[in-house]
Amino acid sequence: MRELVRELSWALREQVLPLLGAHAGRAHGDELGEGGDVTFAIDAEAEAALERFLAERAPDVAFYSEDRGLILPAGQDARAVLVVDPIDGTRPALAGLESCCVSVAAAPLPDGIPEAAKNGPTMGDVTVACVVEIPSGTVFLAERGEGIVEGPPVLLSPNERIDRMFWTYGFRGRPARALTEVIAELLDASSVGGGTFDLGSAAFDMTRVVTGQLDAYVEPGPRMIADVPGMRTEFERVGGGAVLNNSPYDLAAAALILEEAGAVVTDAYGELLDDRPLLGSGADFQMSIVASSNEALHAAILDAIERGIKRLSG
Repeated sequence: MRELVRELSWALREQVLPLLGAHAGRAHGDELGEGGDVTFAIDAEAEAALERFLAERAPDVAFYSEDRGLILPAGQDARAVLVVDPIDGTRPALAGLESCCVSVAAAPLPDGIPEAAKNGPTMGDVTVACVVEIPSGTVFLAERGEGIVEGPPVLLSPNERIDRMFWTYGFRGRPARALTEVIAELLDASSVGGGTFDLGSAAFDMTRVVTGQLDAYVEPGPRMIADVPGMRTEFERVGGGAVLNNSPYDLAAAALILEEAGAVVTDAYGELLDDRPLLGSGADFQMSIVASSNEALHAAILDAIERGIKRLSG
């Protein structure tokens, strides 16, 4: 499975690489993706390459992708499922920027996939994960219990101070005023002595914690919806009728990579993601996330989010 996941990730990278920065890739498809986001032409090409690869190399493996949802093998039981985001960071890819990745996570299916995906495997069932940076070809490959088996050196930041924090977040599809209120304390504290970034790819953001380039990745969207009355309507307004927070396909691979690297990964309440469904998209499956280089910084970020949620609630 490790070899399959890596080879698929690299094949998708090779498919997408020539399309980076091409304006033709910005054309919109006729339908939205499974998670409610726009499907660009570059996404459609990557999804087609994904289906071809697995049909040829692993016809007994199911996959769940951002645009297609769950695709089961024809005429046979699936031995495993791959959760794939062929381009995590489509908008940076369309702009020709470096912050775009292929993300692939694998989970075995000893009992097959129940019809209701929410009763299927969880984030904690992921055994192999791979993130490949599309422009550079840098590979992050992890296997549960084995650590990082391929990738750059793990250089987790020792910084425990918010006012020295280099970190990232995402505004795509989120109501800007509300999100800014929740993370305002973190933004203000770190804007001079640290650095804040919106890089457009959860997988890229999270693997920067592994390399030590960033201290943390913060995404409180689903908690905002759960805790603040009326907030879902605001997310749907910005998302064109859909809620566009991180789904399992955005996080599954990077979360395992960070955990195996020794980083701290929870939701915005401080709870582990292990029990969250692996297969699914849309608001019911989306997850808030705080990924940090160490426990002390993680606790400080969670405290700041708690205060931000209270401010947003009035």
